[in-house]
Amino acid sequence: MERVIVEDLSFSYGYGFELRDISLRVKSGSIVTLLGPNGSGKTTLLKCINALLKPKTSCVYVDGKDVLKMKESELAKLMGYVPQSHSPVFPYTVLDVVLMGRTSYLNIFQQPSRADIDKAEEALKSVGLYSLRDRPYTEISGGERQLVLIARALAQEPKVILLDEPTAHLDFKNQFKVLRVIKEVARKRDVAVIMSLHDPNLAYLFSDVIALMKDGRIVACSDPNSVITRENIRAVYGIDAEIVDNGRGKLVLPLEAV
Repeated sequence: MERVIVEDLSFSYGYGFELRDISLRVKSGSIVTLLGPNGSGKTTLLKCINALLKPKTSCVYVDGKDVLKMKESELAKLMGYVPQSHSPVFPYTVLDVVLMGRTSYLNIFQQPSRADIDKAEEALKSVGLYSLRDRPYTEISGGERQLVLIARALAQEPKVILLDEPTAHLDFKNQFKVLRVIKEVARKRDVAVIMSLHDPNLAYLFSDVIALMKDGRIVACSDPNSVITRENIRAVYGIDAEIVDNGRGKLVLPLEAV
């Protein structure tokens, strides 16, 4: 089923850049990747979908509900958001960080219950970090931090997860580790995932649909084989590239670097 519907979304910061006529549909259990260079509007679009930024008109719906008309706590139960980075001031434990995902289920002075802790621990198990639950979040690796933030989003029990550059600042191995976890979460939990990426190769490997963005617009939106073409890479990134098909998938090789 179509979990998220974005219809003719437009947004402007008021100083030039704007999103224009964005339409997108995301099914449960699928991954849609916003792919494009810096400044193409990926982060802005994610924030509009999550109502952190307010589009000019109501145009984002989750399960048929207008996100602009939802209370913050109601939206948090439907949608998890994983930012590019998270640098807490205090050395919270890994479990404490994940428990923050249960906030929308608690009253203002209410402490997490045993059931909330169980949900948080289950989320940590889902990303393979249960053994780190008592470690200070500030003392774990960058890849582990990113997985903890994904676990925090899972603790919300959302139907949609948004991830802004989940592989940013990660080494080669951890990029694949994080994206494999994201794909597993989408499939096993039937969660609709929308994430932004810079790398067309990663987008090709881990997406069901790629929305290629440039200058605040979606210029192509379809399955990875249809979107990752030499013509589209040139149009969006401004470089010539060779698209190599090794029988298992495509690889984008910038000709300037070969």
